[in-house]
Amino acid sequence: MSGGLIPHDDGPPIARCVRCSAVAAGPCARCQAPVCGDCCVLTEGGTRVWAICLACEDRGGRSLRRGWITLLGWIALPIAGLGVLVALLEWLARK
Repeated sequence: MSGGLIPHDDGPPIARCVRCSAVAAGPCARCQAPVCGDCCVLTEGGTRVWAICLACEDRGGRSLRRGWITLLGWIALPIAGLGVLVALLEWLARK
């Protein structure tokens, strides 16, 4: 041996839970922080089940309903505005 250090690779870094430092199971669906299975709850009312950390549950509960309503609002309000604009232009064209 030459006396030099031998390189050692442990693989990719392991994500740790933000609450208890255990090995994380995945990210929180709201804040994207890594959480373990003991420090998260499962969502209710969605098409898929997501994990939400306990801090996010304390702030907003387990439901993702508010997020879906916000998304639908971003889609529906511009469409409704365009409908009103078309109706107004049609009304002005008939005068």
